Amino acid sequence: MRLLIARCTVDYVGRLSAHLPLAKRLVILKADGSVSIHADDRAYKPLNWMSPPCTLKEAEGSWTVLNKAGEKLIITLEEVLHDSSHELGVDPGLIKDGVEAHLQELLADRMEVLGEGWTLIRREYPTAIGPVDILCRDASGATVAVEIKRRGEIDGVEQLTRYLELLNRDPLLAPVKGVFAAQEIKPQARVLATDRGIGCVVLDYDGLRGIEDDKLRLF
Repeated sequence: MRLLIARCTVDYVGRLSAHLPLAKRLVILKADGSVSIHADDRAYKPLNWMSPPCTLKEAEGSWTVLNKAGEKLIITLEEVLHDSSHELGVDPGLIKDGVEAHLQELLADRMEVLGEGWTLIRREYPTAIGPVDILCRDASGATVAVEIKRRGEIDGVEQLTRYLELLNRDPLLAPVKGVFAAQEIKPQARVLATDRGIGCVVLDYDGLRGIEDDKLRLF
């Protein structure tokens, strides 16, 4: 991972155009080739970014990031304050809460809980920023990404939003809808999810386990 802190301007040239005026920013170049630009606020959300696969061309005073669609992220460097590279190695990934992991397993086996005619594509569907808990299709055949939490809070909605932004760039999957599923969903999280067009489902863990027990007793 390469970390660059610089006074810079940033221009995105593609289907839309966007400009970030001169300011101090953190630029992160990851081993997968992705580049993201951050300010000292907004928590983890970047100001702009380019997802892999993409290529970086460095010149005197500028970085140009180009993706396979021909879109460009041009970073013009006025002053470099810090530039360092670090080898992070292979990350073991997020170890889920035992209840969350079991909820995922149960829900993947019982997609009808989400709706009649829903079918599983894959559990732990990989993306550049981590795996989506469940990727599935609804009765109409539309792709749906499901994020599962024991307690549904705003950060879970934000996490699902980031997954949806990535998945909707894949023409083989898009358009991708989102479902936020949890044993308990906080009111603020529900409002945010609704505002972003994300559905909310409250999961009955004991009920799902009961379904599982009935299924096992049949054999």
